[in-house]
Amino acid sequence: MPPRLVDLLKPGARVVIVGGGPAGLTAAYYLSKEGVSSTVLEGDDMVGGISRTAVYKGYRFDIGGHRFFTKIAPVEEMWREILGPEMLVVPRLSRIHYNGKLFDYPLKPLNALISLGPWTSMQVVLSYLKWQRRPYPVEENFEQWVTNRFGRRLYEIFFKTYTEKVWGTPCTEIRAEWAAQRIQGLSLFRAILNAASLNLRSDKIKTLIHEFSYPRLGPGQMWEMCRDRLVEAGSQVLLRHRVTRIEIEGGRAVAVAADTPDGERRFEADHVISTMTVRGLVRSLSPQPPEPIRRAAVALRHRDFLVVALILNRERLFPDNWIYVHTPGVSVGRIQNFNNWSAAMVPEPHRTCLGMEYFCFKGDGLWETSDPELIRQASWELEELGLARESDVVDGTVIRMPNAYPIYDSTYRANLDTVREFIDPIPNLHTVGRNGMHKYNNQDHSMLTAMMVVRNMQGASHDVWSVNTDFDYHEEISPRGGSPS
Repeated sequence: MPPRLVDLLKPGARVVIVGGGPAGLTAAYYLSKEGVSSTVLEGDDMVGGISRTAVYKGYRFDIGGHRFFTKIAPVEEMWREILGPEMLVVPRLSRIHYNGKLFDYPLKPLNALISLGPWTSMQVVLSYLKWQRRPYPVEENFEQWVTNRFGRRLYEIFFKTYTEKVWGTPCTEIRAEWAAQRIQGLSLFRAILNAASLNLRSDKIKTLIHEFSYPRLGPGQMWEMCRDRLVEAGSQVLLRHRVTRIEIEGGRAVAVAADTPDGERRFEADHVISTMTVRGLVRSLSPQPPEPIRRAAVALRHRDFLVVALILNRERLFPDNWIYVHTPGVSVGRIQNFNNWSAAMVPEPHRTCLGMEYFCFKGDGLWETSDPELIRQASWELEELGLARESDVVDGTVIRMPNAYPIYDSTYRANLDTVREFIDPIPNLHTVGRNGMHKYNNQDHSMLTAMMVVRNMQGASHDVWSVNTDFDYHEEISPRGGSPS
């Protein structure tokens, strides 16, 4: 794609930001630091997007776990500036549950080989050697990318089933660039050398993080405090304002309309920064783009998500912050133990709050299951996995999150490029964040895209679309750290 031509920010500019998640609020915060007020329109009744912290009877829980760990200095500075002493340092432990055993995660092949037993381990090693000799010559999909680095046997055990549970899509339909983005730099041979201290360049091999920062009251605390600072500085953060229309005149965005509890409101704009889904953005443009653009936008799919928060009359169930569930026979994909993120998340002593996470599509059987039935199912699965007794569960609630994860299917790149050919030439319409760019960015990468856009509005020429793809594996340490989920 050619570089975008961006309208410069002028004194008194009216900036409307669509979405009050990390990217939207970061954009507003950076504008505020430059003395520019903005109006943030958030369709929900709370800020934070997928990085919010839900509250139920005083129990606080994430919509998925969100570590605060980054390589990006400006992001780190913003976190510290806003949270200050409210930021904790948390020891990190996460493992994979597979057929009654717990394996280190990120996957440490030496640990996996020992735990799998001699026969399966032999199969894994032989499979690895085979695929090192005759790898896939072209890596177009997730299966090819992982098999080339771990061999087919380990791919089948630890990658295939779980990945398809998460995405609801065959691994052959998930693009290789997603794997490169999320698990770059790992291989069976490299991990074994590091574990055995045989690599003579081990000082240059990046190791996986063992602790991370985390707000005392969960990630939502960051964005609630950010919202308060923005309002104090003169910006508006308007909740329950669901954007329905972005008006385009003469090739520029001129206004944004939103449905509110009191009817439609219209906001004139000199700049619009959008974090809504690309599909939602195209649907909101007025007049509507040509049919090929609309068709490409509709084809950009998302995986939806729900979390069943269970309150148990037990404490210290397991030491992990979270556990990935690869064991067949249960639907839960990941389990968060919020006691191990921050003790302040759990208000009652001797109790535990677990987040049982399920990946689904809005409208499917899981999504449409009633809350009481989901609580019963999650409680049964917890006992089936041997992590607690069903009778330990004393209460629970369910939170549903649509559009949680952009899907990297076989057609997404072509569809996204088609949409960009239409929206990129609009010089005062800027897309940022995970959904705004249909990129599986982490929180810090989403924040960085917002920072870059604000700088571009001031005359810089950052390539916002390069964020994430040009960064190292998000679990690795660099001089500035790694990044959150």
